[in-house]
Amino acid sequence: MYYYPLQPPYFLLLVGFLTALTSGLALSGTLKVIVQKWPSVPQESVKSSSSLKQLFIPFIGITGGTCLFMSSGLEIFGFPSPLALGVGLPLSLLTCLLVWFQLGSLLDFAKSRGMQSLDLDSWS
Repeated sequence: MYYYPLQPPYFLLLVGFLTALTSGLALSGTLKVIVQKWPSVPQESVKSSSSLKQLFIPFIGITGGTCLFMSSGLEIFGFPSPLALGVGLPLSLLTCLLVWFQLGSLLDFAKSRGMQSLDLDSWS
């Protein structure tokens, strides 16, 4: 037996996508402001945890938008609502958690060694 939703959640798919997109733009802008402040502020006064606190709200928006987008997309493709949420929620939360830890470690690395150390195109 196949499951076809009577009204697929196209609107929720769009809302999730737009939420993740706008939160990603906010995260990008906040990250640029944080990195631009590094040369003007002494290294001892800049804490990695304060930088991550400023990035937390936009990142939560990305996580929520991704979860909504993934769950709605699975539901559109025929998954029942509880199963779509049961797959989409843990998958998006785990992915976003791993990205959050990677972002924190990259900020620490860039702060201690400089932004040039992250340039992957140079061989020097």
